[in-house]
Amino acid sequence: MGETNSDSGSDNDQGPNGSNNDVEMKFSSAAATIDPSVVSSRIFQSASLQNQNQPTNQLKDENDEVVEQPHFPKLSAVQASGNKVEYRRVRCPPHRYTPLREHWEQILTPLVEFLKLQVRFNTKTRSVEMKTSKHTIDTGALQKGADFVSAFMLGFEVQDAVALLRLDDLYVESFQVTDVKMLHGDHLSRAIGRIAGQDGKTRYAIENATRTRIVIADHRIHLLGSYANLRVARNAICDLILGAPPGKVYNNMRSVAKRMSERY
Repeated sequence: MGETNSDSGSDNDQGPNGSNNDVEMKFSSAAATIDPSVVSSRIFQSASLQNQNQPTNQLKDENDEVVEQPHFPKLSAVQASGNKVEYRRVRCPPHRYTPLREHWEQILTPLVEFLKLQVRFNTKTRSVEMKTSKHTIDTGALQKGADFVSAFMLGFEVQDAVALLRLDDLYVESFQVTDVKMLHGDHLSRAIGRIAGQDGKTRYAIENATRTRIVIADHRIHLLGSYANLRVARNAICDLILGAPPGKVYNNMRSVAKRMSERY
């Protein structure tokens, strides 16, 4: 009986130890197996990291020999145009002559210091003339400057028009009230009044909701903003021209403002 008890005790001791050993072997064997695809991807990744760590002016040819990459200095705007000086001229309307004279310093500073352009005002033709110089680096600086001055001539504030120089996805769109619906006399005046609203309330609501700027110059309407925001503002203005009540437009603008706040 003592022998059987000792044998049974030994069997019980070996059972758990044996099962633990089996589990440990299973875990160790699972950790030892390596997927070949993982290894190859890691090799490719390490090779790409080594290529990224190499200097930008050094490349490797087919024989894995380091070849120096030629470095060319950046061309200025005059050199890119074949050493030809480019000009732009923006005419000043009569009603913008006085604002231009008052804000001339604010207009001149970004054109000269930021875009490196040469600017002058021709009193005979009453137009702002710009041209590139040897200091102009950006090839699109002249066009940006012309867009900036043109936006100011349309009636936008200097602070709003300067955004055209800093951001690339801003556009200016213009259309007439009669392009949406042929209106004459008092009907045209009432349509313009619906767009502006009492003390400009409707216009400010559309501007704040769509993050755009709107200028109402008689029967012409000018918009400044990004492409998507211009479309929303244009649709709201067209609804007002067609006779939609301002309350309905306010509700639409409120929902648009909520969507934009959630998006950004």
